[in-house]
Amino acid sequence: MKTHIAKLPVLLGLLIVLGLLSACGNSSSGGGSPSPSSVPPVYGRFAYVANSSLNTLSIYAVDSTSGQLRARGYVATGSFPYSVSIDPTGQFVYVANYNSNNISAYTINANTGSLTEVVGSPFAAGSNPFSVNVDPLGRFVYAVNGNSNNISAYKIDPGTGALTAVVGSPFTTGSLPYSIVVDPAGKFAYVANGLSHNISVYSIDVITGTLFDVAGSPFTTGSFPTSVVISPSGRFIYATNGLSNNVSAYMVNTTTGALTEVAGSPFAAGLGPFYLSITPNGKFAYVTNSGSDNISAYKIDSGTGALTELPASPLAAGDDPRGITTDPSGKYV
Repeated sequence: MKTHIAKLPVLLGLLIVLGLLSACGNSSSGGGSPSPSSVPPVYGRFAYVANSSLNTLSIYAVDSTSGQLRARGYVATGSFPYSVSIDPTGQFVYVANYNSNNISAYTINANTGSLTEVVGSPFAAGSNPFSVNVDPLGRFVYAVNGNSNNISAYKIDPGTGALTAVVGSPFTTGSLPYSIVVDPAGKFAYVANGLSHNISVYSIDVITGTLFDVAGSPFTTGSFPTSVVISPSGRFIYATNGLSNNVSAYMVNTTTGALTEVAGSPFAAGLGPFYLSITPNGKFAYVTNSGSDNISAYKIDSGTGALTELPASPLAAGDDPRGITTDPSGKYV
């Protein structure tokens, strides 16, 4: 399934989304995580890639000095895995399986990065889940279901990683929800709705994980938003608009979750911008342009959230780039 975004305006083709884990930072999480001294000194981090056409999840060790990836095998997933998310404790991996309408869950071996499927996995989702996201506090998992126009919400068993449906789930979204993100404080969830060209915003019940519509939601974006990303500070939201070739930027009301568009937004990108990643320090953003086979790089204004393209941008990439992530150390993309 290979196509550029502009040639397929409804289902945007193959999405490869990466999860990257810093194993050395997990020594305080419990659950058998090793002390820093027991982690291999070079391969202290792991990356996971969903291979949609192979129904697998590839495992890589990351060289902390050079950023080089070394293959560590793979595990089977459901049909057409579309995205992957890692819980903040570094214990569990969750995969959205687009064609089998469910979520696969795995435990992570902190020494090797290898994966073992959680008992009870896979867990039922809605129709064609595009994206899965673990809230930053590690309590809940949310998956957007593109063809049923809703969100499946789950509570995580902190000991096993198993998922239990949240009361009230699924929750209604706009048309063709494509991605979901939760703010760093775990108070709000944001969903990019591709066909309704907007972002739905929800407040999160911190005890139950139940979602409630925020006043003023949904908020208008450009044409066909495919990803929504929040800055590490929680102050800014960015959405890549696949058919208008730009990025919408918003300031977040951290009390209500509501969005106000940043002055100068939307900001120009390449052709078919698909996904955006922000460095851990919140200073830079990178966008994959699936139609022009490159990556746009921006500096983020810390006060306003505005984007300024860097002089070397765009940067050449491979054919039809989709997913992108930044290393937890901030050294590699």
